[in-house]
Amino acid sequence: MVLPSPDALILFHDARLQGGTPLLRHVSDELAAAITENHLWNELLWLTEDQARRTDVPDRHIVRAKRAIDRYNQRRNDAVERIDEVLMHELARVRLRPAARLHSETAGAMIDRLSILSLKIFHMHAQVMRHDADTAHLSACSAKLQVLQVQRHDLAGCLGGLLRDAESGTAYFKPYRQFKMYNDPALNPWLSAGGTGSRPASAGTRPP
Repeated sequence: MVLPSPDALILFHDARLQGGTPLLRHVSDELAAAITENHLWNELLWLTEDQARRTDVPDRHIVRAKRAIDRYNQRRNDAVERIDEVLMHELARVRLRPAARLHSETAGAMIDRLSILSLKIFHMHAQVMRHDADTAHLSACSAKLQVLQVQRHDLAGCLGGLLRDAESGTAYFKPYRQFKMYNDPALNPWLSAGGTGSRPASAGTRPP
């Protein structure tokens, strides 16, 4: 059983953002594919979130961007769940100790947060390197960059601790499901019933 190294994940995330095509070594192909996919959707989400804030384009472009964000976010969450499924499968042979603790956050969710922090660090670093910005802007971004780097370092340490404890049987996590109701026509009343948004009174509406 080989679990992902937080340091290797950071190197992988950063190399992707710098235009490289790195490989996640020493993990299963299935896990590497899920981690790669998760990072891809986070990259697309970042780009599209920026575009959705534009004020110089017609509203239809913003609507298109918002709908793309919804799709990308669903796929990002799907990839997180796949990461957890693979990790749970690889940890299934570990015998939990009687006092093993349940960790409220899954390893997949922490890997997702590392991916997002890599994006924040990458783009904040770009701001620090700007030649057209004033000193105040560069100073503020430099301070934020340092905070982000500390946050990523701390998160990587926590992830490493969780994986070590899970491998030794002293901790475990469950593959929690997101169940994004707003994407499911059977659960979102605005996507069903002809888009009327009608729902039974027991579902949160109060009678007049």
